Amino acid sequence: MKISLDIGKAQLNKVGEELCGDSIEVVKTRSSTIVVLSDGLGSGVKAHILSSLTTKTAATMLRMGGEIEDVIETIAHTLPTCKVRKLAYSTFTILQVQDSGRAYLVEYDNPRAILGYGPQLKEISRSQRVIGEKKVSEAFFDLVEGDWLVLVSDGVVHAGIGGLLDRGWGQEGVQAFLLEMAAKNREASVWAGELIERCRQLYAGRPGDDASAVVVRAVSPRRVTVLIGPPQDRSTDALVVEKLVRSPGVKVVCGGTTGNIVARLLGKKIEVDLSTRSERVPPVGFIEGIDLVTEGTLTVLYALEHLRQEVPFETLQKAKDGASRLAATLLWADVIHFIVGLAVNPAGEYNYKRQTIEQLIGLLRKKGKEVTAEYL
Repeated sequence: MKISLDIGKAQLNKVGEELCGDSIEVVKTRSSTIVVLSDGLGSGVKAHILSSLTTKTAATMLRMGGEIEDVIETIAHTLPTCKVRKLAYSTFTILQVQDSGRAYLVEYDNPRAILGYGPQLKEISRSQRVIGEKKVSEAFFDLVEGDWLVLVSDGVVHAGIGGLLDRGWGQEGVQAFLLEMAAKNREASVWAGELIERCRQLYAGRPGDDASAVVVRAVSPRRVTVLIGPPQDRSTDALVVEKLVRSPGVKVVCGGTTGNIVARLLGKKIEVDLSTRSERVPPVGFIEGIDLVTEGTLTVLYALEHLRQEVPFETLQKAKDGASRLAATLLWADVIHFIVGLAVNPAGEYNYKRQTIEQLIGLLRKKGKEVTAEYL
């Protein structure tokens, strides 16, 4: 894996509408990330249904290995052009980025995606072709660490039209704002949120159209190492702890005994934060130099449950308990390495623990994570 993607998205509903007529779908596969932004004709419920159908169809077909021709033809047959207004029922932008950084961009009647590197814009060489009776623009290019790409619906470029800005914000106005954001080097979610907030201001708090933005930043892969349980051979304790400490990225320790071993060998104190205790999960601990310290089997089991139930990352991130924090850390990561101790505890829970860990590894791989494990 050469790069990882930091993706942020934000939306603004047209004044008086409960649902946004734009839809955004982000799907991670084992080797790529797919982003689809669609703008449904009109606004409200009907537009939301049309755009949702477009994003889910495209994302699902591409995730299953479908060719872009088949995707667009399926959308074309499902959502024909409005015969009265001569407009597409749903416009879309599709971005697929391989873990190598190779990107494929398809645009149909949406504003052009904006590519940059740091505080500078980069050109995207596009070509035109007709697929399923629709004239689409497509491009192939490589993303490198530091690149950013922004997809928007027309409610963004039209912000302020007829009000604060006679002709609307426009593509150049959006680009200038993005360059300001790029100079601050903030997270993608912050970019997207501030971009849509500026749209709200330009609309004077009464948006005349739905507005959506997706910000994609190419960053170095996010790595996590998780040590679960002490090793079978006590003489290797120091080796295991050294391996954890020297690992790149975020470091996690699961298990009370394991935490005590790590603290002792690092010459640090282990402290327990009782405010993080929940009805089901024991409290988390703190060891200087370790990013997260939790209880063992129960915490891992409930973290697995959170991932199976697809609890949103934002929800997990806000929670204090160890299982939520572990699940959030694993969702955040791109590359995860498990160091699993084979020592059998007095309760004889080893087989159950290993089964839980293997289920966790399998689920993370299905979510597109690069996962390795070693047993000691």
